[in-house]
Formats: sequence, structure tokens, C-alpha cells
Amino acid sequence: MQLSDLNSILSRLEESEDNITSFDENWSQGRSAYGGIATAFAVTGMRKLLTTSQPMRSLMVSFIAPVPPGEVKVDAYIQRQGRNVTQMTASVICDGQVCLQALAAFGNPREGLNIPPKTDFNPATIESGVKFADHAKRAPGFLQFFEGVWLDGGLPFGGKPSSELNLWIRHRADMSNLPTEKLVTICDIPPPVILSYFDDGPIPSSSLSWSLEFVVPPEEIESDWFYLEFVAEAAADGYTQQSGRVYDEMGQLCALSRQCMVYFG
Repeated sequence: MQLSDLNSILSRLEESEDNITSFDENWSQGRSAYGGIATAFAVTGMRKLLTTSQPMRSLMVSFIAPVPPGEVKVDAYIQRQGRNVTQMTASVICDGQVCLQALAAFGNPREGLNIPPKTDFNPATIESGVKFADHAKRAPGFLQFFEGVWLDGGLPFGGKPSSELNLWIRHRADMSNLPTEKLVTICDIPPPVILSYFDDGPIPSSSLSWSLEFVVPPEEIESDWFYLEFVAEAAADGYTQQSGRVYDEMGQLCALSRQCMVYFG
């Protein structure tokens, strides 16, 4: 299989009458696809069913089985469509097995309170961070499709324990025609924050479940660079829970993330 950028992979899915696309091993993380691209398959499949321009408001994902490189199929369904909100589900299928299930809500803007989120946006500069390429020996291969830097907080496998992980990141490919998938794949970039506790990697890890809430409709975000601020909330019994905030380069809070992850270290 040839190296393929994310836009090409998702565009094939969007144009496929059978909801099929394929990806190569460069998008893998161990024996499975990077969770962000696997989730993007489900997002594209659901978006294809929309009959209105409702933006995605929330997304819940369960990672059931590895998604190996090769062909994937998406089965998406509208569970309920009201005047303001559409609820959808999607399954990502490989070799006849359901590997990922997603539930999403798409909603029209409505009149209501406007309470700005509390933010203290004062991140370190991109120039002050450690480039992904300079930490490549301990980074998964899919990071080659992104440009980014690790900032203050715990560097994965840095051997300096920290409950925080911060970074700047952007896609190398032009994703402007797929704004929701652009943001979803950015939001899943952070590994388990607790990997900073280890000084030797890689250590196998993966997400079990993921919840993502969109503060701003992805279609309204013009930024290419995003600042991610993640915190490990707890860790016990080989599992860890972490939450994150995703900002655009102007400091606008775009999304809130929460994950339950497993690691083997």
C-alpha cells in the first residue's frame, strides 16, 4: 500500500457508495490504526447521512478491537432526527468484525445563554518546544503526518513524572474541506499523560473510550495550529483517566476531551 495523506483516505470514504476506504501501516500505532483516524472514519460515515448543515456537538467512541491496515467499512445510521438535533451511530468494520463504535449528536445553533468558558491561555511558544522529529525514536509513525512540538509538562518517556502534557500541533495536509475530521484527529494526538513516568519506551497503550464535546462548531474554526492542554486525572490497575482542552492559535477554546486508557508498563 502507498503512503496516503488523511484527506485522500477520507475523501475516498466520502465518495464511496459502499462506505469503504483503506489506509496503510504508516497510520498504525502498534497493531492498530491511530485512534484519531479510526474515529474519523466513523465521523465521515455519519456526516454523509446528514441532510442539513448541522455541526457536530458531541462524540462518544468505544474502541472495541484493533483496526489493522487495509480496507475498512463504515456502517452509519440515523437513530433520531428532530428539528434541532440529529443523533447518529456508526461502526467501523474490518474483516467483518466491528472494531469501533461511535455515537454523535449534530445540532443547529439555538438561542440561549452565552457564558464564555474560563480560560487562562498563555502557552509556551512553538519555538520553545521539542519537535516531534527530535523525539522520533519514541514516537509512533503516524506523527509524520503532523507538525508539532512537545511543551512544558511531561514529555512521553522523558523519565520526569508529570500529570500534565501540553503541545502545539497542526496537520501537514490541507484539511480545510473536512473541518470536523480535522479537529477530531487533532484531539486524539496526546498519548497517556502518565507515559512521562517512564524513561524507556515504547510502552503499549490504547484508548478504551473517548468523549469529545465541541465548544465551537468545527466549521467555524479557521486555525491550522492547535494548542492541547491535557491532564492525567487518575491512574490505577493499569488504567488511566485523562481530560484535555483544545484551543485554536488565537486562544479560543474549541473542544473538551476525556478518555479512559489502558497501558502495559
